[in-house]
Amino acid sequence: MKEQDVRKRRVLWAALSIIDCMNLDADAAYLVLQARDARFDGRLFVGVTSTGIYCRPICRVRIPRRENCRFFSTPAQAEAQSFRPCLKCRPEIAPGPGLAWSVMDASCTLARQAADWLDAQSASGEAPTLADLAARLGVSDRHLRRIFQAEHGVTPVQYLQTRRLLTAKQLLTDTRMPVAQVALASGFSSLRRFNAAFSESYRMSPTRLRGDTPDNHAASPVEAITVSLGLRAPYDADRLTRFLAQRAVPGVEHVEGMRIRRSVRAGVIAEASGWIDVEFALATSRVRLAFSPQWVGASTRVIAAVRRWLDLDSTPQSIGEALAALPGSDGMRLPGSIDAFELAVRAVLGQQVTVAAARTLARRVVENFGAPIATPWAELDRTFPAPGLIATTPVAQIAELGIIRTRANAIVEIAKAWPELERRIADRQSPEALIEALCELPGIGPWTAHYVAMRAMSWPDAFPPNDVAVLKAMKQLFNTTSQREADAVAAAWRPWRAYAVLRLWNSLETPAS
Repeated sequence: MKEQDVRKRRVLWAALSIIDCMNLDADAAYLVLQARDARFDGRLFVGVTSTGIYCRPICRVRIPRRENCRFFSTPAQAEAQSFRPCLKCRPEIAPGPGLAWSVMDASCTLARQAADWLDAQSASGEAPTLADLAARLGVSDRHLRRIFQAEHGVTPVQYLQTRRLLTAKQLLTDTRMPVAQVALASGFSSLRRFNAAFSESYRMSPTRLRGDTPDNHAASPVEAITVSLGLRAPYDADRLTRFLAQRAVPGVEHVEGMRIRRSVRAGVIAEASGWIDVEFALATSRVRLAFSPQWVGASTRVIAAVRRWLDLDSTPQSIGEALAALPGSDGMRLPGSIDAFELAVRAVLGQQVTVAAARTLARRVVENFGAPIATPWAELDRTFPAPGLIATTPVAQIAELGIIRTRANAIVEIAKAWPELERRIADRQSPEALIEALCELPGIGPWTAHYVAMRAMSWPDAFPPNDVAVLKAMKQLFNTTSQREADAVAAAWRPWRAYAVLRLWNSLETPAS
């Protein structure tokens, strides 16, 4: 390898560690841009002063001159400097910076958690105050403002405005939704304010971006909302779809090749029940997402839910470095969940039984208590039962399905406690608090609680204790003989122990399985 290539590689590796907390080295960032390095997609953006446009590092346009480049960690920083998003590489579909739990510095973590909450609030149409956000995170307004500015380079208000504008740009580009619906779905309280904000920031009207006349699509029927989502390579879609296919509940989920479809009960994403259809297009590092047209007003929530479900914002290079001692590829992803209550019930059904047996029990629950739903596909005709229904169902009636009575009772207890458990999951602040609350319920032990946190909260550091498969794999790989010894070895994998669990499970698979 040439000495110049070695130097470039070293600089790129160093850039991985400085990309967080705004410590961008312009020379290293320019090398990333020259290499069109997909590892930095969503973690680095370049503004070009000669055009006033900002791009993702993977943009296929001609590389700009070094002196014309300004580098940013977030789209909000670029837009605060009056740069407009590129229409070719589309920064609005780039993968996110990674999970809020993935950074080690406490201030960065807090700022990421604040941004995560603002992302969730962006479609609400409300204007969350800094005081509300600070109280939610348990810090003062002044401290939050300071660390948010230091991490993101913009104020929370500027960050929220950018998030809403980019969502609107995505919906205008990918869908045929009327502009008024785009405005509401993006979190703007009125069409007038949306038009003004969009025109001021992007120097064009929403209809000009789309190439429409104002009323061109006002009366057009919408059969499905379809958008593109970016992912960060490498992405092992084969492994993720296999994981979901093995656990797919007939009537609720269907996996075929690189395509996943599922129904979603009312109250999870929107007031009405609906469906989701995703298909991986790995050649372009994208996912095609289609969902129910009645969810048009919840578009932002659907997109956010699918990104967590498929772990599209993962940082595979960082995870791969931490788990280098384990077999498996850096493209491994942590499958999340769309319906956290469904995940919790299925975790109980999976206690001390095979994956196939748990799937059979879940199918019986759906057939007996699920609600019918109309979808474009015959294989999706039911939704998972709602917690309100399960909470009022006699334990004996659930046990009749072949479910051990103690587990049937645990399911009912989860359903009764669900309002409080759901709040803890939605807060996405303390997995430990959720685990503690779950363990207080009869029939719920530490393994089940950790598994729920691992997938319902997408907690990357979950490490379910006394997992038979994990302990078996660790004995083979590291000669550990107890949970204590396994914990000592796994400490080096923080904060990515949940990904380690997946690698350990997979290490036990045989070609036949």
